[in-house]
Amino acid sequence: MAKTAESVPVKKTAWQKFWKRNRGLLYVLPWLLGFLCFKCYPFFSSFIYSLKDFNLFKGDADFIGLGNYIKIFNTKKYMKAYLVTFKYAFITVPLKLIFSLFIAYILNFKIKFVKFFRTVYYIPSILGGSVAVAIVWKFLFQSDGLINQVLRFFGGSGINWLGSPKYALWVICLLHVWQFGSAMVIFLAALKGVSQDLYEAAAIDGAGKWRQFFSVTVPLITPVIFYNLVTQLCNSFQEFNSAYIITKGGPLSSTTLISLLVYQSAFKSYDMGIACAMAWVLFVIVAIFTVIAFLSQKYWVYYSDDER
Repeated sequence: MAKTAESVPVKKTAWQKFWKRNRGLLYVLPWLLGFLCFKCYPFFSSFIYSLKDFNLFKGDADFIGLGNYIKIFNTKKYMKAYLVTFKYAFITVPLKLIFSLFIAYILNFKIKFVKFFRTVYYIPSILGGSVAVAIVWKFLFQSDGLINQVLRFFGGSGINWLGSPKYALWVICLLHVWQFGSAMVIFLAALKGVSQDLYEAAAIDGAGKWRQFFSVTVPLITPVIFYNLVTQLCNSFQEFNSAYIITKGGPLSSTTLISLLVYQSAFKSYDMGIACAMAWVLFVIVAIFTVIAFLSQKYWVYYSDDER
């Protein structure tokens, strides 16, 4: 019996076979081009620039090897910026983690208006590190700002928050800690996953609330603590907006974070070689801290399938 025209298989061309196998590449091509142009190219080109005496307004860029890196480690201005950045990170990260976990723990209880409070505490994170928030923060801590007016109202004296090296960095740190909402939400989700049976068993054994928190809650949410620790550490090392808007790095460079100095070197001094070298040193520092965090997790992070 002869085959009908409908039953005869249509032979696909080589192009049709290729298109069927690889058409997914076309769908990811816009993202891939953007990734190559705006991520990969700047990443590798910045390393090349860091090895050159490159100025935006000079036609030639002489290769100087590790000259920019040597200059960074031998110049007090650059080393101070790294020290300020370390201080900023080591202040903000612990405070933010402790405060966000504390608020999440409270909001995990069944209290009145709990949804309202969750929303209120999360709002600062929605605003993020925006310029508008930094400007408002600057107005609050000016000599005649709201904070000093409240202090004077209660009989105190105004404090030169932004003009004193003793207080300026703390103003920047408080802004970062105030935006704890995202970490709080992640902690809250982790707390919801802790079984109530464990708390009941601990209570039967005579454990109070604090004992339950440190012996039951904290060990079970250590993976989330680890996640928040790494992400907040990376974010703190890259902070820029608050230092730039509120203090411009002053007074006496007490709030000059390394990201701010990178910007000033690149777009005010036009020394792209130094700026790229500083950025790469910062990248290595963040990478080292991240690796240390991952290596240390086996000593204090407990997963559900952990046999220890």
